[in-house]
Amino acid sequence: MLFHTWIFVVFFLLAYPVYLAVKATRWREPWLLLASYVFYAWWNPLYLLLIARCTLMDYLAVLLMARSQSRWLKRLWLSLSIAANLAVLGLFKYAGFVTDNLNALLAWLGASYALPAPGVLLPVGISFYTFQSMSYTIDYYRDQIQKEPNLIRYATFVALFPQLVAGPIERAANLLPQLRRPQRISRDDLTDGLSLFVVGLFKKLALADYLALYVDKVYDAPAQYQAPALILASFAFGWQIYFDFSGYTDMARGIGRMMGFRLMLNFNNPYLATGLGDFWKRWHISLSTWFRDYVYIPLGGNRAGSFNTYRNMVLTMLICGLWHGAAWTFVVWGALHALGRVLTRRLESTAFYRQKVPRPVKQALVFAFVTFAWIFFRANSIGDAWLIVGRIFSGRWADPAFPLLALGLVACVWAYQHMHESGARRVLRLAPVRVGIVVFMILYLAVVAGGGAQPFIYFQF
Repeated sequence: MLFHTWIFVVFFLLAYPVYLAVKATRWREPWLLLASYVFYAWWNPLYLLLIARCTLMDYLAVLLMARSQSRWLKRLWLSLSIAANLAVLGLFKYAGFVTDNLNALLAWLGASYALPAPGVLLPVGISFYTFQSMSYTIDYYRDQIQKEPNLIRYATFVALFPQLVAGPIERAANLLPQLRRPQRISRDDLTDGLSLFVVGLFKKLALADYLALYVDKVYDAPAQYQAPALILASFAFGWQIYFDFSGYTDMARGIGRMMGFRLMLNFNNPYLATGLGDFWKRWHISLSTWFRDYVYIPLGGNRAGSFNTYRNMVLTMLICGLWHGAAWTFVVWGALHALGRVLTRRLESTAFYRQKVPRPVKQALVFAFVTFAWIFFRANSIGDAWLIVGRIFSGRWADPAFPLLALGLVACVWAYQHMHESGARRVLRLAPVRVGIVVFMILYLAVVAGGGAQPFIYFQF
């Protein structure tokens, strides 16, 4: 069920009034859970078995940890929970990748036997709710949160439909306390939530899906295009994935806000970052902080010297790349960001870089590097990626036939973001300006934007 479809509108118009009627009663969590399971089952009812398994397993793991007197026994329950979650995630997400690579190795060795394809479909949102549930067990083991005794409430935390399939990846410390107390929905919650939803809808339909028309055409047949088209398609994809994913997040946060929940900020103008470290503090914040807290720091973080710090950075970014997809293109994407962080970490902390290098120059360099890395993220294969890179630096000039409207829209968004991080921000907060922007978006969607509902990019992760 996609947010930008009439099916979801009907679903929300049915679920929301009932939620408002029961939000101060003991039926709130059961209704939210039922609505969330209907929302998730819309793709495939069998997916409910997976989310129920994850919910029950981690709920029981924390109950067993709470009853265990020794630290080693608590560690055992935590380890079993993590291993089971990663095993299921690995089966559905990486079985095909492992089989394909083993078959390639067997063929290289001259073997006539090939492993059969597993034929496993990737359930929507499995990475997101698995990571969210795992964070609960890990945080409890670390004595950072309290046990949640109510199974229905915990199941609602894992499956809450606004952020279920593509985040943000909420932490138990933020969302469970909100589920424990009655929601008070103010007029600001309704207006701000609706505004957020419209902004997200505009990002998805008017920007992401429009840019996708050009990006898909070029990246699906890169050998047919020369440097200008490949450069502009890569530039467009950088904005497409930002508009697509941040648009989903805005819609999720808007729906949550209308229901009285404050979901975490997941994007903070990442293309205004002045360093790669700054970029990862602004891009997919819920995931980058998840990897920081549950991968980078447990590996040792920056506590044991420069070599170990860089090693931990590289391992974290490689795992992050593999999380995004079971393909070598994603591994290379993660490796590029790892290399970039290793090479620029000390530079970004120097007085020269912070004070002498002009801010626009730093932003341009970061954006150029991130856009270059997106080539491997978007390419259909490693071969396509290297072909694109090669042609960018050696291809001849040809008319890219890039739509000027797309450039104009991106320029307007970029200008708005610059204003948002400048002294002009107070102007953007004025009620007439905010209302005017929302009205423009609604009119644009009604008059210009169209086409079928395209799935969000991050649904495949």
